[in-house]
Amino acid sequence: MSEQVPEYLQYTRTHEWVRDLADGQVEIGITDHAQQALGDLVFVEMPQVGRELKAGEACAVVESVKAASDIYSPVAGRVAARNDELAKTPELINSDPYGAGWLMRVDRGSAPADGPLLTAAEYAQYVKEAG
Repeated sequence: MSEQVPEYLQYTRTHEWVRDLADGQVEIGITDHAQQALGDLVFVEMPQVGRELKAGEACAVVESVKAASDIYSPVAGRVAARNDELAKTPELINSDPYGAGWLMRVDRGSAPADGPLLTAAEYAQYVKEAG
């Protein structure tokens, strides 16, 4: 099955994606590659709204029938919202990782730009090279 890597998102080497929202927040989720590697997701633990995150900090956990995996915040900021629908239906990440399967929204406030995020082409190349 071919993996989706939408051009309009940015990515991390730990397989998270970032979408800039019109209100200045960013939406974060895990990539199609990550959800395929994990398999059928059965549980998602997300950070509390209001939690301050550092870029690169472990902030959520996704658990599949195969393994549990930490999710790292690609950006620094305050958790403004989380996708509570995933508590009931974690498989949304499997069926729609770039849409209904989003994990959280982060308000970056005046946080400085974080480390480099990857473009879609850079991420696709990274995944290809990682094998």
